[in-house]
Amino acid sequence: MKKIIVTGHTGFIGSLMVPLLIEKGYEVVGIDTKYFGEDCEFYPPTTGFKEIIKDTRNLDVSDFEGAYAICHLAALSNDPLGDLDEQLTFDINHLASVEMAKLAKKAGVEKYIYSSSCSLYGIADGDVALDEKADFNPVTAYAKSKVYSERDIIPLATDDFSVTFMRNSTAYGISPKLRLDLVVNNLVGWAVTTGQIKIMSDGSPWRPLVHAEDIARAFLAVIEAPKEKVNRQSYNVGHTDENFQIRDIAKMVGEVVPNCEVVITGEHGGDSRSYRVNFDKIAKELNFKPKWTLKEGIKEVYEAYKKYGMDDEKFNGKAFTRLKELQHHMKENKINDKLFWI
Repeated sequence: MKKIIVTGHTGFIGSLMVPLLIEKGYEVVGIDTKYFGEDCEFYPPTTGFKEIIKDTRNLDVSDFEGAYAICHLAALSNDPLGDLDEQLTFDINHLASVEMAKLAKKAGVEKYIYSSSCSLYGIADGDVALDEKADFNPVTAYAKSKVYSERDIIPLATDDFSVTFMRNSTAYGISPKLRLDLVVNNLVGWAVTTGQIKIMSDGSPWRPLVHAEDIARAFLAVIEAPKEKVNRQSYNVGHTDENFQIRDIAKMVGEVVPNCEVVITGEHGGDSRSYRVNFDKIAKELNFKPKWTLKEGIKEVYEAYKKYGMDDEKFNGKAFTRLKELQHHMKENKINDKLFWI
């Protein structure tokens, strides 16, 4: 039985990846500092596997010994977190990821699969769907941290140490560790709790979207592919048909959620981050196709919110918004300004 390490295993994507890997017969070890504990659970996550409760900045070679592959998901996960202290985004997302790759290589790990992002393409001409050879034009600290990580990790690749970058589309969907700070989940939340979706921009920016479960499935495809096929490769994760303008996402939510009004004010102008992405490579090389469409995902999220009783208090609370939960830990003096547990 091959051992797979999942960093960030208690996160939005990680908590879906763990049961998928266990179901496929892998031994799973999770590594996570557990910022987002039981009070951040939308439904109970999978248990009964080994967990290493450690910050990714404090790991050593022994943590990786005997592992076949690492799925490295752990990160400060979105742009507002980069606003907390930009340097922390670089320390955790970039420097710790590079150091982890070095430790993994030393430990004899065969595959290092890094969770990157389509956001590294940044500002682009919306008329052209970008493939993996497109230029990087990152706007935020989060996107820059992914660019720097790819740049500094790829030289570590050898025939024995395979490195693969997964450039994920913007995620959505239901998970044991739900996130409301993602565009689709957020818009459905507004629709359910207020009966209205208000888009403050002009709604024109393009975004590629993918269900979190499909991101987990894409990582599995890399784990199961021959090493020589995925080594030194980058894959955009998503489907070419699943690029949408923000206003179209809002309208689709309005079609699913009853009695919901969609208002596009345009008062904040256009968002500079706009990019359409091409996903032919992952489809052709790994025979990967997402199971979910956006319409199906919106329905899933809506039905889950209804069942959960999503209301204004829960929607605006801290449990499912990463920045709010971290700020709460800081206020309670549980973590310091470098995000280490006290």
